Amino acid sequence: QVQLVESGGGSVQAGGSLRLSCAAFGYAYSMSSMGWFRQAPGKEREGVAAIDSDGGTSYADSVKGRFTISKDNAKNTLYLQMNSLKPEDTAMYYCAASGWVGYPMRPYEYNYWGQGTQVTVSS
Repeated sequence: QVQLVESGGGSVQAGGSLRLSCAAFGYAYSMSSMGWFRQAPGKEREGVAAIDSDGGTSYADSVKGRFTISKDNAKNTLYLQMNSLKPEDTAMYYCAASGWVGYPMRPYEYNYWGQGTQVTVSS
């Protein structure tokens, strides 16, 4: 059984920073890749960043240079450091685990999902 638990969301002003965490339980860390997604009201879920088992990463163009995905294998925890936040980054952020190799960025490529953590950025 795989369980993913996100934390670290909150409300910040534009230009601020947040760090999201995703604690993985069960067999999550045996999955090939992990990623962060977000979904704003009325919009489709979109890939934000992904990391594979070797530490290779991929980012959505909208967050390149501002967000950093990382993981601590000893703690079975995935992170998303978000800097220079913008109002358009406001969304529910989800952690996910995938059996696909590489660093998939599409929701259908992921098998397991957390419950999400809300990020709100005010102007």
